[in-house]
Amino acid sequence: MALIPSQVLRLAILLSYFSILCNYKAIDMPAHQTYGGSWKFLTFIDLVIQAIFFGVCVLTDLSSLLTKGSENQEQERQLKKLICLRDWMMAVLAFPVGVFVVTMFWTLYLYDRELVYPRLLDNFIPQWLNHGMHTTVLPFILIEMRTTHHRYPSRMCGLAAVCSFAMGYVLWMCWIHNVTGVWVYPLLDQIGPVAKIIFFTVLTALINVYYVLGDILNSYIWDMPKCVQEAGKLKAD
Repeated sequence: MALIPSQVLRLAILLSYFSILCNYKAIDMPAHQTYGGSWKFLTFIDLVIQAIFFGVCVLTDLSSLLTKGSENQEQERQLKKLICLRDWMMAVLAFPVGVFVVTMFWTLYLYDRELVYPRLLDNFIPQWLNHGMHTTVLPFILIEMRTTHHRYPSRMCGLAAVCSFAMGYVLWMCWIHNVTGVWVYPLLDQIGPVAKIIFFTVLTALINVYYVLGDILNSYIWDMPKCVQEAGKLKAD
């Protein structure tokens, strides 16, 4: 039996994301007043994705509890739809985008923090909030993957959805630059047009790699034990 029920963990994670989002939005930063506001930053978009995802998880848990033992087929159908939405969000958005944000942020931060998180931001964002946005996302999503089995869509459909999200964000950044003349991230000011195309292509490929990694990890966690268990039964027979 788990030390802490997965339902309690998901509720706690959801509440933590609400706290992070509320504290972040309460910060009076100049960047929040410019075109696009907080929505121009992938970190903020990821926080919203994670909050919505864990909200769906908690709603699924509540629905499952309420329909337990019920023979109402309509309620069962609605629960199945919620589970499908939860699994799709985990596969296509929560895991690949969350892992991408954490790994890219800390890679660039360690290389040269001015490229992604200028020291000026330390005057606005406390360290605990920075880690809430850029660190705890990874363990939270890994906890969810370890405690709940998620059905991934077909590889082709999943990759198409992830590519659409990545391309949509790239186009959003280009649009903001077209309107304001300023790139969302300082790094983009330091590379030429061709380098930007290569950079965006590599990042799109990387987020697709994270989708495949999530699929493999999910299968390893949940399918391998079943295979071992079935093999054990066959030997016993």
